[in-house]
Amino acid sequence: MFLDRDGTIGGDGGGVHPLEFTLYENAGKAINLLNVNKFKVFLFTNQSWIGKGKFTEQTFLDGCKKMEKELENDNALLDGIYYCPHKPEDNCKCRKPQTYLLEKAKVDNNLNLYECYIIGDRLSDMISAEGAGAKKILVKTGRGLGALNELSFHNNLKLDYVADDVLTAVEWIVKNVNTEK
Repeated sequence: MFLDRDGTIGGDGGGVHPLEFTLYENAGKAINLLNVNKFKVFLFTNQSWIGKGKFTEQTFLDGCKKMEKELENDNALLDGIYYCPHKPEDNCKCRKPQTYLLEKAKVDNNLNLYECYIIGDRLSDMISAEGAGAKKILVKTGRGLGALNELSFHNNLKLDYVADDVLTAVEWIVKNVNTEK
């Protein structure tokens, strides 16, 4: 399970300083539900503000530690964090919608990306999922409603589910995976 950060599990969908980032009310519950159902849970996120000099990579990592402490209140944990620190104009290989972050996680954790789900609020999340062969769930939080409107320009991009928020996305996944067994 790959979760986008900004706009999916917290924040407003745009850049948020990592020490000011706050989780959505049900984000911890959603991640805990994934943990209980034996899903590996990874955060994957573009963090261009590092490349723009608005904060350092260490500040981002400190913010991640703060977020993980907050998740502990819901007995929720992440199995890993994958991020791109570059600006869009750097044209790096790791910035979503490129699939590098997913491919790296695949190698690091022995994953089959065709069995993975990507939950995000932007088309870049969905395009990254499509490129890796993963299942695509768009949430309406953050920039999700705007991404839904943009979908009409991407005729080949078919979503597996559109959810109100990360918790309803996770509930749908758990229900469908348990039905398939």
